[in-house]
Amino acid sequence: MPENVRPVRYEAGIPVYRYWSDPAAPPLTVTRFTAETRPAQGQWHIHDFPVLIYVYGDGGVLRAGRRELSLSAGDLYVIAPGQVVDGAGASTFEGACGLFFDPAALGDESLAPWPAWRAHPLLFPFLHGNPGGLLRLRVPPERQPVWENTIEAIEHELATRRAGYRQAAAAHLTLLLVEVARLAVDVVGDLRRSNESVLAEVFDVIEQRYGEPLSLRDVARAVGMTPAYLTTLVRRRTGRTVQDWITERRMSEARHLLSESELSITEVAHRVGLLDPGYFTRVFRRENGLPPRAWRARVAAT
Repeated sequence: MPENVRPVRYEAGIPVYRYWSDPAAPPLTVTRFTAETRPAQGQWHIHDFPVLIYVYGDGGVLRAGRRELSLSAGDLYVIAPGQVVDGAGASTFEGACGLFFDPAALGDESLAPWPAWRAHPLLFPFLHGNPGGLLRLRVPPERQPVWENTIEAIEHELATRRAGYRQAAAAHLTLLLVEVARLAVDVVGDLRRSNESVLAEVFDVIEQRYGEPLSLRDVARAVGMTPAYLTTLVRRRTGRTVQDWITERRMSEARHLLSESELSITEVAHRVGLLDPGYFTRVFRRENGLPPRAWRARVAAT
């Protein structure tokens, strides 16, 4: 796993990894699968963020759930967050790379949390809902050199870290995601005709009310569903709970306020709907790896 990817919890004994938000590091990592990067045999895990795997060489196997997929050059796998993946398959090939990224890489993270198709429609293919969490696409032969060159350009930006490298890396990633959206156009169309309008309502409620006390029951009441049914729907489509998304939106706004204002920690806590500053500090540290004051100091130093 990349350095910025860390386990944050377990579900049924399986570690759940998130892309750690760090003001000193870019919210995007490219990992070339080699003998050195292969995970331990049988290492099941869950990504709590979007992942792309691009295959540039023939051979090898990728495993997810009970599926075992043979790989060939031009294969592109869109991995849905919240799905169990068997990382042992990475040990059988070296001609592939993974793009791990925080959706904040695509724009102002003070906007709605992902999957916010109003703000970031390019993330929509990651909600494909396929068994095992994998959507397999094929990059046409004439576009494969473009993919390889773009990925190399991202690696160069991340390695050199010259002025504007974060924006440059994000721009390259955006171009790749545009291609993903075009390759997955049928899948996206099917999703738009299914239950995604309900998810849009859920995120609208969170967006409008994250600054006040807000619970799963409140969101369920606002969209006209029972809490149990809404929990099942949101978890199935996003891999996370409604409460997870409420917390994510609050933390996104808290990071923005800490970075862009001189508000006190107490005032930031109140602005994001958490009236107890001590509880806010505990949640912020759990979700971001640093307490609020340390986060603010680190941003100021970068």
